[in-house]
Amino acid sequence: MSMPSPLPFLIRRHSSDDLKNLTSVSSSLLPAFGTVVNGGYTHLNKFVVVPYDRRYRWWQTFLVVLVVYSAWASPFELAFKKVATGSLLPVDLLVDAFFALDIVLTFFVAYLDKSTYLLVDDHKKIAVRYLTSLWFPMDVASTLPLQALHRILTGKMYRSEAFGFLNLLRFWRLRRVGELFTRLEKDIRFSYFLTRLAKLICVTLLAVHSAGCFYYWLAVHHKEPGNTWIGVEVEDFENRNIWVGYTYSIYWSIVTLTTVGYGDLHAVNLGEKLFSICYMLFNIGLTSYLIGNMTNLIVHGAVRTYIMRDSINEILRYGSKNRLPEGLKDQMLAHMQLKFKTAELKQEEVLEDLPKAIRSSIAQHLFGQTVESAYLFKGISDDLIVQLVSAMKAEYFPPKLDIIIQNEIPTDFYILVSGSVDMISYKNGNEQVLANLESPQMAGEIAVMLNIPQPFTVRTKRLSQVIRISHHHFKQILQSNNEDGKILLSNFTEHLKGLKRGEQNEIPYFAEFLEDINTERTEPNEKQNQRVPYHGDQKMEGRPKASKQFPPTNPIRVIIHGHHPDESTEDGNSMGKLILLPKSIEELFGVAGKRFGKRGSSILMADGSKIEDLNVLREGDHLFFV
Repeated sequence: MSMPSPLPFLIRRHSSDDLKNLTSVSSSLLPAFGTVVNGGYTHLNKFVVVPYDRRYRWWQTFLVVLVVYSAWASPFELAFKKVATGSLLPVDLLVDAFFALDIVLTFFVAYLDKSTYLLVDDHKKIAVRYLTSLWFPMDVASTLPLQALHRILTGKMYRSEAFGFLNLLRFWRLRRVGELFTRLEKDIRFSYFLTRLAKLICVTLLAVHSAGCFYYWLAVHHKEPGNTWIGVEVEDFENRNIWVGYTYSIYWSIVTLTTVGYGDLHAVNLGEKLFSICYMLFNIGLTSYLIGNMTNLIVHGAVRTYIMRDSINEILRYGSKNRLPEGLKDQMLAHMQLKFKTAELKQEEVLEDLPKAIRSSIAQHLFGQTVESAYLFKGISDDLIVQLVSAMKAEYFPPKLDIIIQNEIPTDFYILVSGSVDMISYKNGNEQVLANLESPQMAGEIAVMLNIPQPFTVRTKRLSQVIRISHHHFKQILQSNNEDGKILLSNFTEHLKGLKRGEQNEIPYFAEFLEDINTERTEPNEKQNQRVPYHGDQKMEGRPKASKQFPPTNPIRVIIHGHHPDESTEDGNSMGKLILLPKSIEELFGVAGKRFGKRGSSILMADGSKIEDLNVLREGDHLFFV
């Protein structure tokens, strides 16, 4: 067994608790493929620092604090040379020592190969990559204490301006602050608004501080100190307290940045005027950057409100232009308002970018129990439940909104998750409430199963959440689940038998369907399961009929007539009778004899063609016995 590393940061490839919140991980520090999160050590070289290790991340955060000090001290020491060789010198040396340690540590930090997205832990490759990049020379140049080294080598304190400008190389360290803000903006544990606001404040403070220090440096190095912006106000300012000069400098910088321009401090000589011109041009860009970012942050919170108001206005204009009834316009407005209020609860918007397996697992967790409790799916296999739930969509409906309209073509059916709906029938222009449905009852499934127009209007009583599945997906899923289809058909038949008399009367061919299904269920219909479903449009009882077919485990339904296709019955009723297609032509003649009192000798289609093989028939065909 290998001994653990004695150094706290030099660890093997192990994430421990470092990735409990992946939202805090920068895109450049994501775990490489093959890394086991919370799963123990993996095989990396010894003495390698994992870039997303929690301790290394704390080290980087500590360096950011030192960067803030460096960004303040560098221009300050340029303007006020006394502190550069006095009180701030020990602090500078200590800060440089920490950054020197970080340079050494970088030779042991694994990096993410952008071509393979794997962590590279080879020490030679890590060193070559760092030494050949711009980062190494700039890190060294910004870390070397040149003034202290000159004093050690020569034994003299050299106060050259060159050291002050070389110290400005410490601004290179500001990239760490930028990386920190980039990571915080992606971390949902922190407010995006406050993070961006803090970033803008830091940028502004850095600009004000740096400009003020440079402006003071111009005054100090002018050949006539009295002929400078601060010299005309403060006599012998060079020998005054350092903080007096710094206060005047920051005051001038802020007044110029905000374009107030009181006039008490102004450029006097040519050099100051040129610097002021450059600073004011820079302020134009900085102000635009600040205003643009603040505008985006403020407007971002109101975008959805603007969109909602525009959508409502469009609905009002549409309703007025087309003279829609007030009740219908109220339903449209209520639905639009609910859409925006429940936007964060919508499944599609939240889940559309997730892998299918994750979406299915979430849907199963949210709606699996509801689907299992629905009468139609009781007793079916778990596999079919998973397939059905994955194909379902969740929706919200406000009160008094029609989900289904009577006599419309069935395209979906619904399972109630919460809320309540009424089943309504229209008779002689009057509404009649037939039943009230609550979770986990279903709506619209009768029309889909029987392939008939919707027999009821379904209207919400209060705010309701439903899950729906289209007839197309429903048919596709059932095609590979014959045994479950039989259970489903049995559940559906039992449900029809339990309907109230008023509901049964609204379903076309209700009695014929129950009679034929009870007959056919006593015999297997293996051949009929192999029939090619018909996808054309038919008509039944003078109303449009959907092309959705009954589940493939059920026999084909046809409409039979006891007369020639070119003739009509004596009572003028030529709609015929809906039956389930038997297994043979002889049985079909027998059914016709029971229905019309005569068997006939031939079976014709609507176009007059003669039927000789039942396998050519499709769902909803009209057959004429002559």
